[in-house]
Amino acid sequence: MSSTTPAPKPRKFGGTPAQIRSAAKFYKVFAYITGVMLLLLVVEMVFKYFWSLELFVGGTLADGAANSIGLYNRAEVVGGANISLGILIAHGWLYVVYLFSDFRLWSLMRWPFMRFITIALGGVIPFLSFYTESKVHAEVDRELAAHPKAAKRY
Repeated sequence: MSSTTPAPKPRKFGGTPAQIRSAAKFYKVFAYITGVMLLLLVVEMVFKYFWSLELFVGGTLADGAANSIGLYNRAEVVGGANISLGILIAHGWLYVVYLFSDFRLWSLMRWPFMRFITIALGGVIPFLSFYTESKVHAEVDRELAAHPKAAKRY
């Protein structure tokens, strides 16, 4: 009586290796951009919620002096651009692009859904996007090298 184990199912990707490498590069760029913006946001939130200071460019101070750039309480500045608010909005929109890059790479690699969630957390936990990016990029390279003849799923 001989026991034969079935051959493992061949690895299938959701795209070609070139598409996957392109998605990995796009993800890498936005992982770094989102990580840097998240760190700026954390610094901005510390100033805002501990010392009630926000970064303003231009406008006039309450005492009548012109403001070029500085950290002030919101009530002390009339007019000008609130850079702190700009950082908040920019991080929000860049995180949306980061999620898109995460989704694109995740769907091309055919990973489990929890991998998508863990990669997505990289954009909301400071410094995690840098760590996650290095791990994800290494895994993409490793899987592409291990399965050079893998076919597209569709």
